[in-house]
Amino acid sequence: MQFSRKRLRNGMTVLFEKRDLPVVSVSISNRFGAAYESSTLKGIAHVIEHSVFMGTKTRSHEQISSEIEKRGGILNAFTSHEITSFWFKLPSEHLFTGLTILSDLLLHPLFNEKKFEKEKRVIIEEIKMYHDDPARSAQDLILENLYTKPFGQGIAGDARTVSSLTRDFTYDYFKGVYSPEHYIVTVVGNANFAKICAFLEDTFKLEKHKPLSFSVTKKNGTTIEKRKGIDQAHFVFAVHAPLPGERACYALELLDAYLASGMSSQLFLKIREEKGLAYTIQSALNAEKNYSFYSLYTGTTAKAIPLIQKIILEELSKLQHMTSLQLDESKERLIGLAHLSKEESTKVMMDLLFTEYATKAEDYYARERILSSITLSEVRALAKSLSLSSFSTVSIIPA
Repeated sequence: MQFSRKRLRNGMTVLFEKRDLPVVSVSISNRFGAAYESSTLKGIAHVIEHSVFMGTKTRSHEQISSEIEKRGGILNAFTSHEITSFWFKLPSEHLFTGLTILSDLLLHPLFNEKKFEKEKRVIIEEIKMYHDDPARSAQDLILENLYTKPFGQGIAGDARTVSSLTRDFTYDYFKGVYSPEHYIVTVVGNANFAKICAFLEDTFKLEKHKPLSFSVTKKNGTTIEKRKGIDQAHFVFAVHAPLPGERACYALELLDAYLASGMSSQLFLKIREEKGLAYTIQSALNAEKNYSFYSLYTGTTAKAIPLIQKIILEELSKLQHMTSLQLDESKERLIGLAHLSKEESTKVMMDLLFTEYATKAEDYYARERILSSITLSEVRALAKSLSLSSFSTVSIIPA
């Protein structure tokens, strides 16, 4: 593995993992997301993400996508709580076509008035789509029970906040929060690092925007929502978790590998195989730099939710007695999965991005070593802490 990093004169941080396969995955990501918004502006980061694709001074919306896709590539973007990212995957020979398009999106978007109003309607339909999916909706609602507003609100906002945004205000807001010194560029594939850095320094100029900031206030709560038109109940259990980079966060990954990850996990065996209460059990560590929570989801019956919650708390408590063998098996599982994930350049690109944002990208390559060094006492201590801590739940049940 060959890894390089460079801080450019314009403030951009460039990360590069060299590969021999003639494919390259590239992201340009801004240290700005939904966490930086007030309640009245909730969703503006996501609206900006959509808006830059509507056309630039030299490219229409159709040209933006077709210039990537006709070369066999993929172009996409996402908004998280702390980051907005624009990325592509292309054959290596077309790397600078992709970089030129991403640069054009970030430097010269038009925010056409008519298209902007139309795109707001599209985003409102997207919000409705997520709400009408009860499994997704339950995952969104758990945030409201873990954090106070405005952080504890959905990334996409709601119909009221999105509808209230005007083209001029949103464009001015974009100009205020998008700046090269906030950008992380991640490149994984067969490419020339020096040429990439030279292109980015020539294309983007230093703007000296002030660093952005936001606050996170934790809480805990319970939501029970009755909904018509569904046959299955959806249940999410969540606890606040250690932040990325902390050894306790690595301990949590190992704990999860034993507790809830895969068909051999304790919760899967207990809830599905032994009790027959659910089809699936899903766990997730949701974290960026400034927040972290661990969640468990299952689809079941409304009647079974109290029993499932009881089983989760019991199994968390039992983890205080995790054995050395169980810990070693968890380490082997996670390290094996890490090896498998490295096959996909886009996955590595994303992992490097979020690791750099939370700590430093080099920690991505140290992950296996750190996981191997986690002791049984560290995992047991974390398990005790989680089993005794307050938790939040969301239940969406048939009306």
